[in-house]
Amino acid sequence: MRSWRAPALLIPLALIAAPLMADSNLPPAPLANTALPNPAQERQAKALMTKIRCLVCQGESIAESNSDLAGDMRSMIRERIQAGESPDSIRHWLIRRYGNWVTYDPPFSAQTAGLWLVPLMLVIAGGLLVRGRIKRRHD
Repeated sequence: MRSWRAPALLIPLALIAAPLMADSNLPPAPLANTALPNPAQERQAKALMTKIRCLVCQGESIAESNSDLAGDMRSMIRERIQAGESPDSIRHWLIRRYGNWVTYDPPFSAQTAGLWLVPLMLVIAGGLLVRGRIKRRHD
């Protein structure tokens, strides 16, 4: 009977400790939290960072996130913009690398059709429900 208690106690402890182990001891990427010297380039970088989703936090942009991966992505964006690359080409590179999910504005395709069509269908269905209730009250 005692043989199941030890593993049963270790599982919750492992679940609590797992997020603590996710942090890295490495220093942040060079340009993760450092603005570019050129204000126009920094504005371009920040505008792009607000459109890219953090792959760790998922609900935040990389501009808002404190995760190590978001810091690496911010640094990479700043480095590429400083080297003269356009924000659109950087965005397309990130989409090719991480998929459409990395952007808050995924392009319409067979894979993303649900993202675009389901909200529209829900609005139409809600409108039909409201119309039906109003029609029933007047009858």
